[in-house]
Amino acid sequence: MKKEDKEQVVAELTDRLQKAETLLVADYRGLTMPQIDTLRGRLLESGARFHVVKNTLTRRAAEAAGADALLALLEGPSAIAFVESDGDMVAAAKAFADSARDTRILAIRGGVMSGRMMSAAEVESLATLPPIEVLRGQVLGAIIAPLNAIAGLINAPLQNLYGLIDARIEQLQEQGDTSASAAPEPGAAEPEAAEPEAPEPAAAEPASEETPAETDESTPADATASASDPETETTEE
Repeated sequence: MKKEDKEQVVAELTDRLQKAETLLVADYRGLTMPQIDTLRGRLLESGARFHVVKNTLTRRAAEAAGADALLALLEGPSAIAFVESDGDMVAAAKAFADSARDTRILAIRGGVMSGRMMSAAEVESLATLPPIEVLRGQVLGAIIAPLNAIAGLINAPLQNLYGLIDARIEQLQEQGDTSASAAPEPGAAEPEAAEPEAPEPAAAEPASEETPAETDESTPADATASASDPETETTEE
């Protein structure tokens, strides 16, 4: 390969490595061309591109793209699935795992996700996850559920308050209807007010018993007798 062609391949690989969010690496030795085409078609359906690469050129591209985690996976004949942001990494991992199981030839080495290297076991575990649409729904549900709980805690007191206000309004309305029925009709004679009863006279206090004053010893006996006996006065006349 000419130097110019190698530079072009390195530039293309660098661009793919920079755009890809997930990389899946496998050893493809022993696969037939029909098997490679079948795998490439399944990867295209999941939004991934499958390329058989030369390790020397791929290392140069990885260094230029800052994908150092890929360097440890470039041992022996290598094939890489480039999964970009609009691709389904779970479906791509499943395509790799199914091809490895069906052909018993393809050997998964690992991958790189968001700059972190994945082992072969992690790639196979990734293949067992639900489809990306289901995963997004589960993540969205996990985010929304606490928000709904918080909203319920906030709305519950308000709903209780509304209920109390409605009950109070109904109670006041019922009291208003009762007052209206008890009020006299227009034009009806008002009931005469009862005359206040005269207060009962206070009971006379009992006269206090006084001890008769003792007779003054200095008063002459004759004067006392004359004052109290009228017959004596007649006789003297």
